[in-house]
Amino acid sequence: MSELRVFNLPDVGEGLTEAEILRWHVRPGDAVAVNDMVVEIETAKASVELPCPYAGTVAELHVVEGAIVPVGSPIITIETAALPAVGGGERQAVLVGYGVRADVPVARRARRPADGVAGSNREGASTGRSRAKPLVRKLARDLGVDLAAISASGPNGEVTREDVLSASGGSAVAVAAPAPAHTPTPTTAPATVAGERIPVRGVQRAMADAMVQSAFTAPHVTEWVDVDMARAMEVLAKLREHPSSADVRISPMILVAAALVRAAVEQPIINSTWVDAPDGAHVVLHRDVNLGIAADTPRGLLVPCIKGASALGVVDLARAVQDLIDTARAGRATPADLTGGTITLTNIGVFGIDGGTPILNPGQTAILAMGRILDRPWVVDGHVVVRPVMQLSLSFDHRVIDGASGSRALRSVADFLADPALALVVEAVDR
Repeated sequence: MSELRVFNLPDVGEGLTEAEILRWHVRPGDAVAVNDMVVEIETAKASVELPCPYAGTVAELHVVEGAIVPVGSPIITIETAALPAVGGGERQAVLVGYGVRADVPVARRARRPADGVAGSNREGASTGRSRAKPLVRKLARDLGVDLAAISASGPNGEVTREDVLSASGGSAVAVAAPAPAHTPTPTTAPATVAGERIPVRGVQRAMADAMVQSAFTAPHVTEWVDVDMARAMEVLAKLREHPSSADVRISPMILVAAALVRAAVEQPIINSTWVDAPDGAHVVLHRDVNLGIAADTPRGLLVPCIKGASALGVVDLARAVQDLIDTARAGRATPADLTGGTITLTNIGVFGIDGGTPILNPGQTAILAMGRILDRPWVVDGHVVVRPVMQLSLSFDHRVIDGASGSRALRSVADFLADPALALVVEAVDR
């Protein structure tokens, strides 16, 4: 006896209504175990893989790759073996995340040739799919290792972590070692062709909706200031030489991020949210500074955020920024990574731009843009000298932040960057 179990598209984020089917990892006739990753989807917030809640054989794929599906819609049907009766005739439940009991056999039907799904172009559909736990699959994907080419050494023919590391020519220690520090470069935009029609989906559509909502609900004001970065560059050089930062990319953006977090602590009004409520509008001042970092990724502009950034030192903040941006660019950012920000930093200088008027992220009242660092004439002690100068642009919601508060916040960032070492020493003494 067997039973057909339908898996509906779940809400993998916070109130998401739909997702796009990016890629199926299985085809009809494939055997799957509980928690095998069966499909990759893209939501308005992130690209994620969905684990299968049932063990059995894929009976049908209900949705083609590229389709946009409402949450709750059937996406795949699994033919499961009827479980033997236990106790008073009740069937033993299969618990998602825990797998089936070791003493309950699960029948597997012989794999039949894949008959395909309309519109699907997945390669290798006729080959067997290696068995591996989700974390092992993630490790293989990160290392660029083909699971199908690995000789499995685990129980029941399962590919283990050690198998993946061995196939990659590395070890657990080697994988854990951080990549050498380097200066980040802009992500190359996907090539486009004149006359091409590009569907607006997923992250791009969410970003467009958010920008329209922000631009037409919050009255934006932008202020800017030029900063002499000579002392900041000296501090950066010292930080790069320090043993604690040997595995971290230390860039000017890190000092700007530290300065913005510090300003948000000093001026809590820039770390707030305007709320329209039935009993009247009010402003929420956030206890924590959750710093969003705008990142240019192959999937478009993403803004992952560092929770509790105000509790981090400069090097730890640099490490958190590096991990978050690398994760986002690799397409592994989760909905949790992309939500919860209270203030944002965007680096347009990396594209060779001096300044701009950034648009607020909905729910936030301030965003800081940092421009490129350029040698310019600067007056020092009455003499014109050449200095590395950067422009900062702060946009803020004028319903919440008046000109005085916005100016004080921007001045705080500029003063920190003018002499970060002095600012950090004074801060340590004050504590």
